[in-house]
Amino acid sequence: MNRHKNPDQTFWTDEETEIFRSLQSPFAIQAFLDTVPYSADPIYRCPGRVIRDRKAHCFDGALFAAAALRRIGYRPLILDMLAERDDDHLLALYKVDGRWGSVAKSNFVGLRFRDPVYKTLRELIMSYFEDFYNIEGEKTLRGYTLPIDLSRFDRLDWMRRDEGLDEIAAALDRQRRVSILTKSQSELLQKMDARSYHAGMMGVNPDGLWRPDKG
Repeated sequence: MNRHKNPDQTFWTDEETEIFRSLQSPFAIQAFLDTVPYSADPIYRCPGRVIRDRKAHCFDGALFAAAALRRIGYRPLILDMLAERDDDHLLALYKVDGRWGSVAKSNFVGLRFRDPVYKTLRELIMSYFEDFYNIEGEKTLRGYTLPIDLSRFDRLDWMRRDEGLDEIAAALDRQRRVSILTKSQSELLQKMDARSYHAGMMGVNPDGLWRPDKG
């Protein structure tokens, strides 16, 4: 298992410490995020505030998962999955025996946890392809960024404070991008079948969905 030095944890509140101590595996982190309602709020929440507010969208959830993974010895890595006619989606990454897995907060059933069985990042990202669709049933995943190690933003106190999170978002926007489809492949894509479409939307927060009029 790939382990990473833990940061000083003395700054957490008692409630935050209790929650984080209960999250001793990537799957436990995902299970906690699954209990948190999906946020449609147009703000970023740091990991501490996710606990206090009990709300998160994909950006908040990825940072929370990265902080929780860091506590149990993983590097705090995130990447952005890039979409067309849809919202992007963030993952928190972890590695076990050289294989990638991920934790994520999503409004869609299929865009959450992945076991650490993927040899490359592309393999991991492609595992999300069929489940990454918009409200019109279009498959929208087109690429991903290379990972960012959030420890480089420790000066922003990103685990406790919201104020510097825009800088992390901007860094993701500047990060090198990797395409997964050619133009001709994109043009041949079929829409989701009705059964898969509705299964993936189970429990969705409609206020958090991308809509054509939002762009």
